Amino acid sequence: MKKVKLKICGMKYPENVQDITTLEPDYLGFIFWDKSKRYFDLTELPKLNSNIKKVGVFVNPTLEEIQEKVTNFQLDIIQLHGQESPDFCKTVQELKVEVIKAFSISVNFNFDQLIEYENTIDYFLFDTKGKKPGGNGISFDWELLENYSLTKPFFLSGGIGITSIDAIKTFLRKTVAQYCYGVDVNSRFEKKPGYKNYSKLKRFKKSLYEN
Repeated sequence: MKKVKLKICGMKYPENVQDITTLEPDYLGFIFWDKSKRYFDLTELPKLNSNIKKVGVFVNPTLEEIQEKVTNFQLDIIQLHGQESPDFCKTVQELKVEVIKAFSISVNFNFDQLIEYENTIDYFLFDTKGKKPGGNGISFDWELLENYSLTKPFFLSGGIGITSIDAIKTFLRKTVAQYCYGVDVNSRFEKKPGYKNYSKLKRFKKSLYEN
C-alpha cells in the first residue's frame, strides 16, 4: 500500500497549532476566507518545523490578497476553493508557491472540466459537495474517482475521521488511487471549529501508516 501525505486543515489557535506541530504532519492549512468559522485572523503564524509546509486556503480571492498573505506568513502553498480560473491559478503559481485547486465532488460531477487546469496547478483536492466550500464533515463516494483520467496528484478530502482508516487503506490499494498524494483532514478532528483534537490526530496518523 502506498504511503500518502497528511494535511491537517483549518488551524486557528496558536497553542493548538504548536501542539499539532509536534505530530509532524506534512502540511498545515490556515483559512483566509472571512466567512469561515475557522478564519485565521491573527497577524502572524506560530513557529512551525521547517519540514511542515504552510498552506493558505482562499475562496475567490484577488491576487493582491494572496500576495499579501504569502509575504506576511511565508506560505508555501495556496489552496483555492472557489471558482478560480485556470489562468488565475497559473498567475498564482508565478508567486513561487505551489497551487492546490479544490473541487467538490458529487454524482453529477464532470471530470472533463479538470483538463484545462492540469498544467496550471500542482495538485487537485477532491472534497464533498456541501453547503460550504469545505469543512462540511461528510464524505463523498470515492468510487466516483474512477472517472478521474488525469495523472495530476490529488488530495482526498471530505469527512475523513478516525473511523475512516479502513476505508482509506482499502481505497489506497485500488488502481484508482495511484495518483492519490495525500489525505486532508479537518472538522472530524475538532473539539470546536479550528481547535484540533491532539490525541485523535495522533491515533489517526499512527493507524494511517501502519501496514
